[in-house]
Amino acid sequence: MADEKKTEETPAEAIGLHNLKPAPGSRKPRKRVGRGEGSGLGKTAGRGQKGYGSRSGAKDRARFEGGQMPIHMRMRKLRGPHMKKSMPFEMFRTYTQGVNIQDLERRFDANAEVTLDALKASGLAKKGDVPVKILAKGSISKPLTVHAHKFSASAKEAIEAAGGTVVVVES
Repeated sequence: MADEKKTEETPAEAIGLHNLKPAPGSRKPRKRVGRGEGSGLGKTAGRGQKGYGSRSGAKDRARFEGGQMPIHMRMRKLRGPHMKKSMPFEMFRTYTQGVNIQDLERRFDANAEVTLDALKASGLAKKGDVPVKILAKGSISKPLTVHAHKFSASAKEAIEAAGGTVVVVES
């Protein structure tokens, strides 16, 4: 009978502010420095012998690099949106993903409807949320109906010269 364990079910106590405790081992007591040699952190209290760090009032700043010129002083200090390298960077940039007409020539058949979904399916316009701009690199000989957010002037001329049509998609 001594080997048998008693399995009595006790009702679980409801969790509340009165019985919350941190996980065992997650909290440990703070180091009490300068409380005698027997503690292991007596005398100099972990500050070492001499030097700036041992003195009272010594500041160990997060950005201090031991006397080396700090990074915030080594970095350039160009400000204002009027220069290319200035801060803040690229606040006013508009993003488009370019698709060249030579790629349209390679991937689509004559008289095809080149929609945004077709461009995505063919791997030319992968980012769905970025507007598509058709650019004039290369040449086109097939008549295509091309749907895009923007067209360069020379790309528009080349598509229309090949007998195709240009459809501007509103975002």
